[in-house]
Amino acid sequence: MKTKLTKDLESTLYQYCLEQGSYVVEEVSMPDKKGIVDTLSYQQLTDKTIEWRCYELKVTKADFHSKAKLSFIGNYNYFVLTKKLYEEVQAEIPAHIGVLIYRAFDKKAVEASPQTLRAPGFLTVAKKAQYQELQVDETQLTAHFVASLFREVDKAKRVEKGLQLYSDDQLFKELQKRQKAGYDIYKPDHNLYDRFVDEIKDGAITALQEELDARNEEYQLLKLQLQQQKQPNMEDKL
Repeated sequence: MKTKLTKDLESTLYQYCLEQGSYVVEEVSMPDKKGIVDTLSYQQLTDKTIEWRCYELKVTKADFHSKAKLSFIGNYNYFVLTKKLYEEVQAEIPAHIGVLIYRAFDKKAVEASPQTLRAPGFLTVAKKAQYQELQVDETQLTAHFVASLFREVDKAKRVEKGLQLYSDDQLFKELQKRQKAGYDIYKPDHNLYDRFVDEIKDGAITALQEELDARNEEYQLLKLQLQQQKQPNMEDKL
């Protein structure tokens, strides 16, 4: 699971790349089994020139020293670190790898901001990356980039469509799992299943009451019509 800090770095980097005029996507698997890069950006500089940038996000020293392969295959490659971590590992960073430092916005400044900020912080360049030739076939890299973009679009569409994508059986099983996870007999209103059942009951009662009111209204209308029909007949007899 990603920590909040990792997510903050990720969303800030995403906005940073957009501001640079790049297309960007997270977690892209590299061709030739060269690992998975945390963030990959693509920028069309001219009709024939494309620039690829790879970013690896690290929030702890243990994370920095992880055995996971670093996919620095781009033209420019960067670590994205907190200032504290950068100071701890600065001497271990290869000369050709750049560094972006993450700094969170002050909470009071965020609250006082007249508009919603698009990222929780900002990035500054602590060390510039040196250019290198692309380390994988560009056609294959482009295919992997497009596949990752499609994955994100598909995820967004699933979120937009919501629960309608899931069958009744899947939804019922999910309710059962959450029910078993921790049932509080002293506070039924805290239990998802009980809340769901109560809402269904309330909805059913409301629906029945509305139907009863509608039928009663029809009955009263028919009763009134019958009375009006009987009244002229009584007058004729008199």
